[in-house]
Amino acid sequence: MQFGLTEEQQMIVETTRSFVENELYPHEMEVERTGHLRMDLIKQIQAKAMQAGLYAANMPAEVGGAGLDTLSWLLYEKELGKANYALHWTCVARPSNILLAGTEEQRQRYLYPCIRGEKWDCLAMTEPGAGSDLRGMKASARPDGDDWVLNGTKHFISHADLADFAICFMASGEEETPRGKKKLITAFFVDKGTPGFTVRDGYRNVSHRGYTNAILEFDNCRIPKSQILGEVHKGFEVANTWLGATRLQVAATCLGRAERALAHAVQYAAERQQFGQQIGKFQGISFKLADMAMELKAAELLTWEAAWKFDQGTVTEADMSMAKLKATEVLAFIADEAIQIHGGMGLMDDLPLERIWRDARVERIWEGTSEIQRHIISRQMLRAYGA
Repeated sequence: MQFGLTEEQQMIVETTRSFVENELYPHEMEVERTGHLRMDLIKQIQAKAMQAGLYAANMPAEVGGAGLDTLSWLLYEKELGKANYALHWTCVARPSNILLAGTEEQRQRYLYPCIRGEKWDCLAMTEPGAGSDLRGMKASARPDGDDWVLNGTKHFISHADLADFAICFMASGEEETPRGKKKLITAFFVDKGTPGFTVRDGYRNVSHRGYTNAILEFDNCRIPKSQILGEVHKGFEVANTWLGATRLQVAATCLGRAERALAHAVQYAAERQQFGQQIGKFQGISFKLADMAMELKAAELLTWEAAWKFDQGTVTEADMSMAKLKATEVLAFIADEAIQIHGGMGLMDDLPLERIWRDARVERIWEGTSEIQRHIISRQMLRAYGA
């Protein structure tokens, strides 16, 4: 494993960083203060992202993406992650990898338009009664001739208001296991505008202003069997195959924001003077900076190692959980300490610190809570002993 960046990786970092600073940062204040991302602005930045070769860069080259290895992709995600979430996720979209699991007909209808910036996708798993426990989902799908009929509710569905279609995971049956009955899950493509499918405004939340969530309702929503993604009752297999690296994606974007917060803290500690000297010369501040830098480096190494192992085919669930857990908790720590170093000014929206602090909170919840990550890590450790 090489610890330095290749020339190509350095170019990816520099190109993405320049784009973020010049095309995304200038619009952060508007989105933060209005809580809204204008469609004309989305289209404007989207066109520039495509011209720069940054749009849908997570996708393989054979379908029109950049064909990046996992580490290079995460370096790109880290730089994008420094900006307001709505701006980088919507305007420089990275279509869900699960779209690659579709048939060629499904790719033509869903994947390729997303890569061309003509459509947006959203992923619908979470329900009011099924968060971490996805097997507890109640939204159902039942076969009816050549169709499937969907019923139930999904919530906390990110950017569903903007999306043209949803990839929905529905309970489609049950199986007997040694631990009792377990629900079988099937994934479906559901187009917005399908009769019986309604998208409602979701909840106002403290994190990621401008990046909305929605409630999806299915009331005898009938779709053809051709819109099944993968195989019937194999929804979890599809998700596990194609969505595994999303924890690393979350880790990488958190690293970007942590790095930005740390940079502000270092600059302020070097320039701010109190009691006749720069505050960075006081041990109470300098030791904070040292701890922040050390924790950020540890989170980076965990994430980059997991990325490298992902491409070697040796990554484990625990590797990805460690990266996600460490990066999200380090972001919270650094954001809080950066504000402490700035004092009252850190809480003002003239600086990005209060946003980074607010936005950090959701990262320890979505894509698997910190408690779920610790469970995955500990189970792998104990499994060797049969415990």
